[in-house]
Amino acid sequence: MAINDHFAWTRRAVLGLAASFAVMAGGLPALAKDKPLKVAAIYTVPVEQQWVGRIHQALQAAQARGDVTYTYSENVANTDYERVMREYAEGGMDLIVGEAFAVERAARSVAAEYPDTAFLMGSSFGPAQPNFAVFDNWIHEPSYLTGMIAGKATKSNVIGMVGGYAIPEVNRLMNAFMEGALSVNPDVKFLVTFINSWYDPPKAKESAFAMIDKGADILYAERFGVSDAAKEKGILAIGNVIDTAGDYPGTILASALWHMEPTIDRVIEAVASDSFEPSDYGQYSFMSYGGGSFVVDESLADAEVVKAARETEADILGGLFRVNVNDAEPKSTM
Repeated sequence: MAINDHFAWTRRAVLGLAASFAVMAGGLPALAKDKPLKVAAIYTVPVEQQWVGRIHQALQAAQARGDVTYTYSENVANTDYERVMREYAEGGMDLIVGEAFAVERAARSVAAEYPDTAFLMGSSFGPAQPNFAVFDNWIHEPSYLTGMIAGKATKSNVIGMVGGYAIPEVNRLMNAFMEGALSVNPDVKFLVTFINSWYDPPKAKESAFAMIDKGADILYAERFGVSDAAKEKGILAIGNVIDTAGDYPGTILASALWHMEPTIDRVIEAVASDSFEPSDYGQYSFMSYGGGSFVVDESLADAEVVKAARETEADILGGLFRVNVNDAEPKSTM
């Protein structure tokens, strides 16, 4: 287990302003922290993995501003998760961030033992009193847009899709992508595989090669390793969560990006002002909050579909178009 401690030494002026406004409004001021919050994160995979990497990046940004001191543990086994949670809680952390997908009951039980500590956990379920807030990367909207780009780009009308686990958080992104592709190309077919791992690039790559052998000329890279297969075979890939176009020039057609900063910043402000309540922060991953976006390599994409995707993006941001949320496990259609 790797633990990386960082320290910072300034506070945000907005907290003092918030307290002043509360007094002006006739209410009691929040008890803002007079020093950076102590924040710890617990990750079951390396911080190089895209999902936790976005959380890591947002917390590093908060530390750089002086809002928090940030400590983290990576590659924590599920069987060790409770112990690490307790160690951080006993260590006086103000906020503990993590992922409870495989340890839901255990994580919630530990959090309840430390009611004075705020917990923000990636979860398939809802928040719980007194201190268990949840979040997820709701980037189904940009996933739909990348589907539009891919649906127009495929020449074989076969798109391969490699995911980690068939859980709602992954399923909804893949289903949105498929709907986006079908919206511009009703003839497209999909090959869908789950590798049952959050971080196994060789296995993901092997699955991708099998799809290429079956005719896929575009790959949806929900996991690391898929883009490597696309690069080796000279076909295009769709990125997920982070933009890897710089690592795979000429290979990444478009990507649905997740930005964790809107979520992290709201939680930090709530904890610092003693106004934290267990809530579902998932909405802050929506595009309208700046939690999601999409990028496209226009040198590789059809100009007309790029224009259509940009128009759909504007409609999403303007509240005129809603991408369906479908948590059902996606299936191959050929």
